[in-house]
Amino acid sequence: MSDQNRPIVTDNVWSALRRYTDARIGLGRAGISLPTAELLKFQLAHARARDAVHLPLDVNRLSAELRQLSVADKPLAPEVLHSQADDRFTYLQRPDLGRRLADDSRNRLQALSLADDAVPDLAIVIVDGLSSSAVQSNVVPFLEQFLTDLEAEPRPWQLAPVTVVQQGRVAIGDEIGDLLKARMVILLVGERPGLSSPDSLGIYLTFGPVSGLTDARRNCISNVRPAGLAFGHASQRLLYLIREADRLKLSGVGLKDRTEEVVIDNNSKHSNFLTN
Repeated sequence: MSDQNRPIVTDNVWSALRRYTDARIGLGRAGISLPTAELLKFQLAHARARDAVHLPLDVNRLSAELRQLSVADKPLAPEVLHSQADDRFTYLQRPDLGRRLADDSRNRLQALSLADDAVPDLAIVIVDGLSSSAVQSNVVPFLEQFLTDLEAEPRPWQLAPVTVVQQGRVAIGDEIGDLLKARMVILLVGERPGLSSPDSLGIYLTFGPVSGLTDARRNCISNVRPAGLAFGHASQRLLYLIREADRLKLSGVGLKDRTEEVVIDNNSKHSNFLTN
């Protein structure tokens, strides 16, 4: 083949595997460089990841959408709270401030807890984290699925008021769960965006939440989004962890997630090409 007719882009032998993953593999090359189209896609993904970190969560819109959901025919009425990080710049520079509630938010939760003597089983905490787009896009459809599955459980689970936290980190859920006297806290947070997943939602479960716990006391379900772990699978995994945490009276490293073993054993519910 003459140089004039030779393709500009040289294909990579691994390119066929790209249908299985969003990872950047088998991109090919143009000379010794990336093809222009792949370089532009990379730059777009990088811009989306930066936007996910810096764009503020639309709390009013999220609260309105949450009020469309209900538990036992009672609509959710989210409480909007704030961490000790006053703005996004402070939040990114001072992770410690994102782990604690601002004084006014803490006082509001204390008053709410004193007004209700009930001891809820679960407190659902929604935190913007490092990806507001993950929370904006995925929290409501996930909760719609999870609350439906929760109501179908054999035993009733008492819920504390749902809270939405601005400029928050994962550990802030433990303080909120403690203030609401909840036996367990479920925290939904925007995960650190990757170049192929700027909208990844993380779910953390803690049994017996109190301020000052480490990550060793939490269970995590990661990459919850339409292109990652589906809402239905994430909901069933979370319910399994809740049941086991309630049975064992613990969470974290002492609580193993066995749901994947069930999925792998059942090929009709599993489509991973590595295990088929």
